[in-house]
Amino acid sequence: MTRAIVIGAGIGGLALAIRLRSAGLDTLLVEARDRPGGRAYVFEKDGFTFDAGPTVITDPACLSQLWELSGQRLDRDVDLVPISPFYRLSWPDGSTFDYSNDKAALARQIAALDPADVAGYERFLGYSASVYEEGYVKLGAVPFLDFRSMLKATPALLRHRAWRSVYKTVASHVRSEKLREALSFHTLFVGGNPMATSSIYALIHKLEQDGGVWYARGGTNQLVAGMAALFERLGGTLRLGDPVARIETEGDRVAGISTQSGFTARADLLASNADLMHSYRDLLAHPRGESEAKRLARKSWSPSLFVLHFGVRGRFPDIPHHMILFGPRYRGLLDDIYTHGTLADDFSLYLHHPSATDPGVAPAGHSSFYALAPVPHLGHAPLDWEVEGPKLAKRIVAEIERRLIPDLGERIVTQFHYAPPDFEQDLAAHLGSAFSLTPSLLQSAYFRGHNRDARIANLYFTGAGTHPGAGIPGVVASAKATASLILDDLGVRTGTP
Repeated sequence: MTRAIVIGAGIGGLALAIRLRSAGLDTLLVEARDRPGGRAYVFEKDGFTFDAGPTVITDPACLSQLWELSGQRLDRDVDLVPISPFYRLSWPDGSTFDYSNDKAALARQIAALDPADVAGYERFLGYSASVYEEGYVKLGAVPFLDFRSMLKATPALLRHRAWRSVYKTVASHVRSEKLREALSFHTLFVGGNPMATSSIYALIHKLEQDGGVWYARGGTNQLVAGMAALFERLGGTLRLGDPVARIETEGDRVAGISTQSGFTARADLLASNADLMHSYRDLLAHPRGESEAKRLARKSWSPSLFVLHFGVRGRFPDIPHHMILFGPRYRGLLDDIYTHGTLADDFSLYLHHPSATDPGVAPAGHSSFYALAPVPHLGHAPLDWEVEGPKLAKRIVAEIERRLIPDLGERIVTQFHYAPPDFEQDLAAHLGSAFSLTPSLLQSAYFRGHNRDARIANLYFTGAGTHPGAGIPGVVASAKATASLILDDLGVRTGTP
């Protein structure tokens, strides 16, 4: 039986391991941390459950496919709950906008901002549907291994003016600045600057409109736990708490791995879901590792994040599951984060309030929150986060007090934060980047990390650094692309989704 090793039990690594095991490959999944999840880790403290990373689940069909490969059902392991509104958007002047797929409610809110934008929004939705079909349905799980594959996609890119940014595309359809922000902020969830990310990423809007926004009861960690349970039920082997130290090679082929504990394993093929730079620079025992690391170092890496987790006395039925608290600046703040490398005095926040949907993630009579602020990565702003972290946490609490919970500071019973150095240390993320390579046009598809190495034929990659990019649907699609390559290379025909 063919032996496959997958490094990294994040969602992308789990999805790939499930696909390989479903196709009959003897699959070993090796994870550095004490539990699976990668960025989708979980913290349990003082009776509260805090998701560490992604909390917005879209396109549940791409997850269901993983269970259907073996004739099973997603709901055997995961309870997905629809969220509405998807997000409540809030501005400093006190105005709000409930973003959902309720067309009538959206039209009323858009008309209140600018009546002319109702028709403009419909045109934008049509554009989003078109790029969704081209960029996600047709090409989302297609590996771009050579420039010819990119040339085939070029007519569609030109037709959709992919050189324009998401923000500029939105602005060409609607006049209200608030609506422009409401329709362009989504790229931040995959590490992209709305002012620079290719308009192809406007497909996220259609993805949410069609598939909705979902929550895994118990937290995203329960989706991870369900995926791990499926993988092991299929006969896969999951090795936790043992970081890979080297990807061993023989000539121009991967031979296996050695871990920090001294464990070794041979493999016919290997796929890494670890950070792309870490995989090449630190793990690959081959000259290819050094040369690719130098090339990757010249690329643009997405920002990091500052995430403040806090458990609070009381229940807050008026605060929905997801909120975006826009700051006083939009373009200027994005410039500070992506270009200037400045930790600005102002910020915008994503506020996650899972206990609004699932009281079980907090003790009785309490609520669980996290507030997330994009911040420059360590290469742009090598700050002392031991100093800056507590200061930023205080400013975030003060902002939430001003806008939502006046006595928040008095109500907090537990609190901690996760900063850029934590991404670098815990996840081996280059520069503490939270989303790997930025999703610009010249770092997408063929120009992104390839799903199979160009020189080492049995070395594969999956996850945020590869096509199509970050986000749960992105890394699951990446796993599908990588699995198809592996199985094609092995001559395995599955006839499955």
